[in-house]
Amino acid sequence: MTYSFEVGPYRPPSEAYSLLIRATRYCSWNRCKFCCMYKNNKFEYRPVAEIKQDIATVKAIQDKITEMAWQAGRGGAGTQEMAASAFNSAPSESFRNVALWLYAGGETVFLQDSNSIIMRTHELSEVIRFLKETLPTVNRITSYGRSDTAARKKVEELAELHEAGLSRLHIGLETGYDPLLEYIDKGVTAARHIKGGRNVVESGISLSEYVLLGLGGKEMWREHATETARVLNEIDPDFIRIRTLTLREDMPLYDEAASGDFIRATDDDIVAEERLLIENLNCHSNYVSDHITNLFQEIEGKLPDDKEKMLAVIDSYLALSKADKINFRLGRRAGIYTRLDDMEEPHKRETVDDIVHRVTKDGNQLDEEIIYTLMQRFI
Repeated sequence: MTYSFEVGPYRPPSEAYSLLIRATRYCSWNRCKFCCMYKNNKFEYRPVAEIKQDIATVKAIQDKITEMAWQAGRGGAGTQEMAASAFNSAPSESFRNVALWLYAGGETVFLQDSNSIIMRTHELSEVIRFLKETLPTVNRITSYGRSDTAARKKVEELAELHEAGLSRLHIGLETGYDPLLEYIDKGVTAARHIKGGRNVVESGISLSEYVLLGLGGKEMWREHATETARVLNEIDPDFIRIRTLTLREDMPLYDEAASGDFIRATDDDIVAEERLLIENLNCHSNYVSDHITNLFQEIEGKLPDDKEKMLAVIDSYLALSKADKINFRLGRRAGIYTRLDDMEEPHKRETVDDIVHRVTKDGNQLDEEIIYTLMQRFI
């Protein structure tokens, strides 16, 4: 047996240890200027029978790893330990994915690719029910989705998916500012974002909305912050997940930045933007900064209770000298610092000081292109 099934290329950081099941291929919209994920691929539905066969293959791999544990004299309780060994000697990427999933407890699944809820509701429900029947240890099933698709679905349809076992949807809000949504070719309006988000919330499915800091550049940053906060307040999602705009040469927005049509925001611009965003949030969401592209990964908390604590992180940064701001930015973008307090650790500080000496003028002048280049490594 080949022990192989189809696995897509992407999942959220929060699903790092989840089993990956590909329900659809690529992106049903695929026009956003800031994205390069599936630009050379055409969206495809997968037949339900094909998806179910992949799930059956997962079960076969799970059974094989359990069998290996028994043969090694470790019994059923040794499956997790055997999964760790199998991960390092897996015959395929899909086998490796199952091994990692079992090592982490075998409880979470992420349905790929970018918008599984575009499937017919009864077909996706069939897949989810089969998944839970075949892999009974699974207690959380999540997926990406588009606001427009969620807006087109009736609340009752989304509730059917929730009843079948869909636990959470990850939706790319990006911005709530209509002129910016049009500029980036997101294919949705602020009103549509709200409609889709509210449909998900009302269905009982947990909702994560993603915000892309820096997307407004230097011209629309203020409206981007305030209108995004307004839309999020209307939706009141369970999670607000923060990302920071990072451009690569294969993104349409990269060309516009290179031509000067789009003026990129600097880190300090984005600091002001994030502060304005948080100030205007009046929802009850968990604010999560779980991506390495963010300058402040330590800004996390439950709104509204933790708002002042989150703003205090930004204010601590703003109180730094110019030289220390540059030091933190370079240390963060080089992957050496995780928090502002890391600047106080002598070894880390010495390492970053050396970088500052090599790439700046007197520690007070920094070419922003250096920051942009460092950030590209993480996407």
